[in-house]
Amino acid sequence: MSALRKAGTGRNETSGGTAGDTAKIAVRNLTKVFGDAVDEAVALARDGVGRSEVQRRTGSTVAVYDVSFDIEPGELFVIMGLSGSGKSTLVRLLNRLIEPTSGTIDVDGRDLGSLDDAELRDLRNRHIAMVFQKFALLPHRTVRQNAEYGLQIRGTDPAERRAKAEWALEQVGLAERADAYPGQLSGGMQQRVGLARALASDTDVLLMDEPYSALDPLIRRDMQKLLVRLQKDLRKTIVFITHDLNEAMLLGDRILLLKDGRLVQVGTGPEILESPADDYVAEFVSDVDRSRVLTAADVIREPRITVRLDENPADVLVRLGQAEATGAYVLDDDRRILGVIRDDQLGYAAGREETSIDPAVLVEEYRTTEPDRPLIDLLHRVGRNPVPLGVVENGRLTGVVPRGAVLAALSTHADAHGLDPDDDGHRNRSDRNEVA
Repeated sequence: MSALRKAGTGRNETSGGTAGDTAKIAVRNLTKVFGDAVDEAVALARDGVGRSEVQRRTGSTVAVYDVSFDIEPGELFVIMGLSGSGKSTLVRLLNRLIEPTSGTIDVDGRDLGSLDDAELRDLRNRHIAMVFQKFALLPHRTVRQNAEYGLQIRGTDPAERRAKAEWALEQVGLAERADAYPGQLSGGMQQRVGLARALASDTDVLLMDEPYSALDPLIRRDMQKLLVRLQKDLRKTIVFITHDLNEAMLLGDRILLLKDGRLVQVGTGPEILESPADDYVAEFVSDVDRSRVLTAADVIREPRITVRLDENPADVLVRLGQAEATGAYVLDDDRRILGVIRDDQLGYAAGREETSIDPAVLVEEYRTTEPDRPLIDLLHRVGRNPVPLGVVENGRLTGVVPRGAVLAALSTHADAHGLDPDDDGHRNRSDRNEVA
């Protein structure tokens, strides 16, 4: 899962009006019609006539109609839909490889429609790179030379472009194949070269048009993992096109769903799963593997009780009983986990009238996870210790994941199965033992 989970409305988020101050890319009312009867096609689309009927009446195709959205800096933004939904047209509009019929696209506050040819070339050279489905490598150049190519066009000094290309190849795991030619590489390796070329160009934005669709499933999974890792480290603004919903859910900070050229919904993967905008979206996401989409951050809870070493064991034991828990995390002043104190240890200390908790009695009967870890990786970790699974970020406890929260999140109809994690009446004993 991508490291970033941005908040969104989860519904038809079209962000009308002027571009937001923080947006890296701001799209407003974007429309693209292919054919001669442009005005007639737009008028019909405005009246709600479907794409196929517009095409039948006018001979023109409304590829994208009245689409608006913002992309934030450092966001991995996925545009997805079925074949013919307009997603590839939309991504080509974002760098003016094709011209829009109407609407605006701002990149860093600059209206792309106002750029002349020289300014547009500079934008593509220095600010927006593209990774293609078909690799688009030069077969007579080595891997290193392909990675350098964008910098060469820019006029970068040979020593500098070589250094940047070698850095990029190191990032994608191809440093040792720098002198090979594309024809000597597998499809997955060739796609890595294409990605390295984009990274070497050091642009702010990467546009990736179904880059993995031609790869076999195992290589595709490796490339997805590579992109997630690189995005954690580099924080590029990435627009990723795919027709694969599971891929979109895995990679995207937010996802824009298109149908027949129209925006249907924008939101995070969990938002779209929990609140589909309409029946089309609900049907679309019905077969998604929720365990691979939802993460610890999506089911995190505040711990009911945490403890400091200077607290009185008798008082802590009372609080533990009120929380129906058998243990609690002991934290320092920076919320770093020192260990776990169990109820039997507290009872013994209270019987001895001790006034603080002895660090020597703390146990390590707990497990932790990162916020972006998918739930499928957590199933074997929850419910096996006196405290729930801890969510740790930068070494600090930020929350916990009770077993009931995981089960509820993985069930489409949680209420029907009695798995509401906020309802104590629906917990069994093992759940009560780990609510702290």
